[in-house]
Amino acid sequence: MKKITEQLTERLRAAFKTCGYEEKFGVISVSNRPDLCQYQCNGAMAAAKQYRMAPIEIARQIVADCNEDPIFSKFEAVMPGFINITLSNQFLSKMLAVMAEEEKLGVTSGKPKKIVIDYGGPNVAKPLHVGHLRSAIIGESLKRIKRFMGDQVVGDIHLGDWGLQMGLIIEELRDRQPELVYFKKGYTGEYPKEPPFTLSELEEIYPAASAKSKEDEEFNERAHRAILRIQNLDPAYMALWQHIMSVSLPDLRRNYENLNVSFDVWKGESDVKPYINEMIDDLKERGVAYESQGALVVDIARDEDTKELPPCIVRKSDGAAIYATSDLATILDREKLYQPDQYIYLADKRQELHFTQVFRTARKAGYVKPDTRMDYIGFGTMNGKDGKPFKTRQGGVMRLEYLLKEVEDAVYKKIEENRTMEEEEARATAKIVGLAAVKYGDLSNQAGKDYIFDVERFASFEGNTGPYILYTMVRIKSILAKYKESGKGIKIAALTENTDREYSGSETDLMLAASRFAEIIEKAAEELAPHKICQYIYELSNAFNSFYHENRILAQEEEEKQAQWIALITIVLRILSRCTDLLGFESPNRM
Repeated sequence: MKKITEQLTERLRAAFKTCGYEEKFGVISVSNRPDLCQYQCNGAMAAAKQYRMAPIEIARQIVADCNEDPIFSKFEAVMPGFINITLSNQFLSKMLAVMAEEEKLGVTSGKPKKIVIDYGGPNVAKPLHVGHLRSAIIGESLKRIKRFMGDQVVGDIHLGDWGLQMGLIIEELRDRQPELVYFKKGYTGEYPKEPPFTLSELEEIYPAASAKSKEDEEFNERAHRAILRIQNLDPAYMALWQHIMSVSLPDLRRNYENLNVSFDVWKGESDVKPYINEMIDDLKERGVAYESQGALVVDIARDEDTKELPPCIVRKSDGAAIYATSDLATILDREKLYQPDQYIYLADKRQELHFTQVFRTARKAGYVKPDTRMDYIGFGTMNGKDGKPFKTRQGGVMRLEYLLKEVEDAVYKKIEENRTMEEEEARATAKIVGLAAVKYGDLSNQAGKDYIFDVERFASFEGNTGPYILYTMVRIKSILAKYKESGKGIKIAALTENTDREYSGSETDLMLAASRFAEIIEKAAEELAPHKICQYIYELSNAFNSFYHENRILAQEEEEKQAQWIALITIVLRILSRCTDLLGFESPNRM
């Protein structure tokens, strides 16, 4: 199905050609003056320079060629040479009817790509906190958007399971329980199958160890040595590592499930251990990497760089592997398993240099194909009302499950103010709406920008919020349910019947907004920008609510007109439902 801009561009290009000008000037854009028109073409302004004519004369010729076309209800040239375009309601009605026949509502897909999305990135043994929110939410949305576009997508959590936190936990455990068999020299027996700590104990051990490492240099050095022992597959330390993993992973899975985030692959840095030594040798042998002050590095600077970029360190002077090492080895693993056409990495924007180094090293070493697209989305910080990174009232980093509960409780209070449902349903609804509040509150911001997390604002049922979008959907569901209860059936084909009638401005605006769905989704997919979908559904919700308040849908006595309205809002609900699914949340049946 051709989108509106494609159809308009074809028509305008044909008009420019007919009038003796190059087709390239028939470029269409959404009007920046919606009070004057819906679309505009500024091609006459550019053509005037090439053909040395007054732009208004060229614009008038184009208008004369297009004026009788039934696509348009208004097509006019205005000084100094703009072409203002307003579509006919008949055209919009037909457009929506055709959209409704397609499963993807007019979205077209190109050749499917194989894509790996690296998001989540939690460190094992640490509870998920607000700092993990953005990667999970943005990554999940991009995964859904890309799959909707027909791509083969692998979502990988990429666990931090090989880092310093493991060494800190093990050495803190040694100090607390030195009698454990893992710390006995010369021990050759089997190690216990049950871990020597519970989840709650583990969650207390790590912060205590982290604080100690900042004050006790000897303890910090022990933790680093412990990491080397893990990386060298020491049996005792590997047994403890396995215990940490077995205790931590179920809790991580539970928290991500509560966030409605899922991963296809639960791999971590440890999974690429077998690649590292061979990779290091390969980089050295081919001259891609060289020794510098005891470390092994790869130069990644290019002549066109506007700032100095330091080499990528692939092995530290003490022989330890670091993040760049494991990230490069992970690329090797992914190339072996998936041969992706595109990589998408989600991480804090402060890691830009790291990913520049990793991507350039991977290309320089030939680990990825020259045409493989490698995207890094650096996201901003979620801040409190004070503009600083979001904290608890006590000043600590808030656990993610506590944040979700706080928003859920705020939504529940609003439901309680005018509750028409039982306690159990109210709680279940608050959970659905609360998650939407969090996700929409995050995704409605451009990924790279910081934003203020305001529980009261995000949980509001009014304004540009998740609950407002859901409330709009619930309102449409209620109308459609009552319409069906009256014994009438929904007929989408009604949209194209009796289109010569008079349309209100709000109805036209709603049809126009709905017809732009495919263009918005395709642009969000190409630009990796879920915030564009948020902006769109807010505008669509506003258009519906204006239409709803101006027209008594269920009380409409003209059955043909009512059937058209019902068909229209049915499509609007489908669009909103699809968009919220792409953003990673759903709507309840009542609010």
